[in-house]
Amino acid sequence: MFTDKRLTQAFKKARVEYFDKNSKYIFFSDCHRGDDSMSDEFARNQQLFIHALDYYYNNGYVYVEVGDGDELWEYPNFKHIRLAHSDVFLELKKFNNENRLIILYGNHNIYLRNKFYVKRNYYQYYDEFNQQIQSLFNDITPYEALVLKHRQTGQEIFAVHGHQGDLMNDQLWVISMIMLRYFWRYLHVVGFHNPASPAKNLYKRHKIEKAYKKWIRRHKRMLICGHTHRPRFPKKKELPYFNTGCCIHSKGLTGIEILDGKILMVDWRIKADEAGALHVVRTVVRGPEDISKYAMLKFPS
Repeated sequence: MFTDKRLTQAFKKARVEYFDKNSKYIFFSDCHRGDDSMSDEFARNQQLFIHALDYYYNNGYVYVEVGDGDELWEYPNFKHIRLAHSDVFLELKKFNNENRLIILYGNHNIYLRNKFYVKRNYYQYYDEFNQQIQSLFNDITPYEALVLKHRQTGQEIFAVHGHQGDLMNDQLWVISMIMLRYFWRYLHVVGFHNPASPAKNLYKRHKIEKAYKKWIRRHKRMLICGHTHRPRFPKKKELPYFNTGCCIHSKGLTGIEILDGKILMVDWRIKADEAGALHVVRTVVRGPEDISKYAMLKFPS
């Protein structure tokens, strides 16, 4: 019940954005961008991620980062993250310059709920090459949640990271952060995983997803989230629970797109052709399905 309460609180305080059949959105989560050290799991997918961002920018999408974009638990100094992945932030800056960037915070970048932290670290940066201050995400406001509301039908899609109600990653997040920063950070380099993370704990993952579905059934809203690192797209007659997956999997990236009034799951990977040349390939894994299929009047029981 506590997860229901926390998700409902986030829903009521969410940023509301209107969309229609011409709107385009890409939802990625759990990039966990680090400092390019041995423990930075995002580093191996950096170029793949940049290519995907180019595709979405050039095709007019709004980029929505559904929490845990920057790994601020392990690496408290954001400057090191920005320097390590400067090309990524320059790509994201292009979205922000055109008001096409929406950032939601998760448990691993929960500092973004503090507007002074955001202003100090994300508004601008020092360009060491030109030796001057440059704008980054000027005036950006990260949110806990986002509600997309259809202009004509009023149908709502709720997007949130999904750690809400997860005891060790919500109420006791400070304890989990300390353990990760000074203990698990070094152990997972040699193969040990943090048991508090639902990404590596099957029982914990199922428990969290069960709580999501209870909220969906009770409130009759589509839900897009991350947190568990497991991509999800509902099958026929299943509740409309969508999960973006993550951007740190060894095989590539997964995300959720909204395009032409439909919702679909995509996968970005590097694949070899018949001649052995490597190419970045975007594959539609599930869908597309009409968003209207998940309207309240058609909601699965």
